[in-house]
Amino acid sequence: MTIRVVLADDQPLIRAGLRMVIDADPGVEVVGEAGTGAQAIQMARQLCPDVVVMDIRMPGMDGIEATQAVTAESPATRVIMLTTFDEDDNVYASLRAGASGFLVKDMALEDILSAVHVVAAGDALLAPGVTRRLIADFAARPSPAARPREPARITAREREVLTLVGRGLSNAEIAACLHISPATAKAHVANLLTKLDARDRVQLVIIAYDAGLVAPSG
Repeated sequence: MTIRVVLADDQPLIRAGLRMVIDADPGVEVVGEAGTGAQAIQMARQLCPDVVVMDIRMPGMDGIEATQAVTAESPATRVIMLTTFDEDDNVYASLRAGASGFLVKDMALEDILSAVHVVAAGDALLAPGVTRRLIADFAARPSPAARPREPARITAREREVLTLVGRGLSNAEIAACLHISPATAKAHVANLLTKLDARDRVQLVIIAYDAGLVAPSG
């Protein structure tokens, strides 16, 4: 099945470059382009793409607000944020809005294609660099007045796994850390997704932060 993609960026040259790279893959098709957040929402509504590649910074409605609208209206549509980590301080807000991953505008072309495939398959693109930025953003936020509440309905082992997911560890790394098999680690992550009603691994990270399971020091 062909992965249908909408590109949302206010710079035509960026969209053209992304289209060239994505269309080179016979398994992926760019079905629409948008220059504003409002246009991205309209195209997602009309075209029902599998993935929207969304620039964070756009005139009028920004990518974060547009992402929130797209994921609310079309839960099956995944959004990858297009960002430059050295400039953008909106990573945490983007994840809260429902983004499933991130692309950097100067990243390798094969990584862009890989990201589209990963997110379209229902997984999340959470590189260690993104996790570090999330921790930095979280540390800069004022401490909440109330004590963070840990997720209910999870076992002690699942709590350990959630903590490690929050630190950006892969299933294989979690398995090695807890001395369990990768298949068992994967099963724990799947159980967490179900119990916590999280759409992907990125949302598990947010839950781990909100619950206080991940310290700002990482």
